[in-house]
Amino acid sequence: MKNTRGSLVRPDPLPDSASRPVVTPLSPSVVYASETPDMLDDQYEGRLHGYTYSREGHPNADVVAARMDAMEGASGGVMTGSGMAAVSAVLMGLLNAGDHIVGGNQLYGRSMRLMNEDLPRLGVATTLADPGDAAAIEAALRPETRMLLVEVVSNPTLRVADIEGLARLCRERDILLAVDNTFTTPRAFRPFDHGADIVIHSLTKLLAGHSDVMLGYAVARDPALTEKLRVFAVTTGLTPSPFDCWLAERGMLSFGLRFDRAQQTAAILADHLATLPGVKRVIYPMRPDHPDHDRANRLLQGQGCNMVSFELTGGRGAANAFTRAADGLSFAPTLGDVGTTLSHPASSSHRSMSAADRAANGLHEGFFRVSVGLEDPEQLRTIFSDAVAAASDVGRDA
Repeated sequence: MKNTRGSLVRPDPLPDSASRPVVTPLSPSVVYASETPDMLDDQYEGRLHGYTYSREGHPNADVVAARMDAMEGASGGVMTGSGMAAVSAVLMGLLNAGDHIVGGNQLYGRSMRLMNEDLPRLGVATTLADPGDAAAIEAALRPETRMLLVEVVSNPTLRVADIEGLARLCRERDILLAVDNTFTTPRAFRPFDHGADIVIHSLTKLLAGHSDVMLGYAVARDPALTEKLRVFAVTTGLTPSPFDCWLAERGMLSFGLRFDRAQQTAAILADHLATLPGVKRVIYPMRPDHPDHDRANRLLQGQGCNMVSFELTGGRGAANAFTRAADGLSFAPTLGDVGTTLSHPASSSHRSMSAADRAANGLHEGFFRVSVGLEDPEQLRTIFSDAVAAASDVGRDA
């Protein structure tokens, strides 16, 4: 539909061009114009592809979704405004009152809160169990269990789920296996290749990688389930921002390079931390002392990823001293940035848990999660050595 009256307020938005932009254009328009009601019917009923209202989809979301689909071996994935929006779309979009869901007992803090507080309020019963123990998960199942939600590598304890055993169990019981693949990313692990039914991501983290994007993604093996996710996300307004999608696409162009560099440095840092007096334990999947080392090697095929967790010998005082002395590193509840960040679960992601529950999961006051960035490994070794020494001084003074 051409506008031949140049004085109108809304002229044609783009001139015709024989060439095309190299960079994906940003499309912030909330609404899209169609020529006729018949054309709008054709779009809504699938005979034509087009956009209507950005809550229902927009070009920048489709570009990122297509990239994610290719990485995960999926089709038709749904973009959402955050990782937790993707988790919510899966749980609330597919479960009904009277259903039961089992979750890993070391999920991300907000996922845990959704399981423990919000789903029961909506009539969905929940149980948490150890995802590294298929027998424990099986014991938690009920006749009304419809879904199992796990993380491949848990946040922040970095335990590795028994995905093979869980997938086998879910097939036998006709239960949906939903896998949050945020920590591992498709570069280290593709859940559909291991029997998962649903894959969830927070692109906010390593995939976009610059701490300036808030996005989520969810997709099911069964297109009918993916469509349910899409309808729920559209109805409840879990819409991703076009600008965030545009930024995420830019970040994803360098994802592989960033992942490999950060992973290499994470392995170096984990080994270095293990040598420092004042460090009680180090958790990294590729270290031989990791409790799930053999499983991690089998599932991740040598990909330890960029996350390292460790525990100082001291308590909150040592933790405060450590973050003050970690010169140049950001103490922030995030991961996947180009710079290394420090997270303290007891005061951030898992603060809603009781102290007893945190202790049961090993999340003591001296516990830190490190998202390793792109710094020089030697520089990081120096920073962590100095910061751990400062924390140890506080412990001796106490």
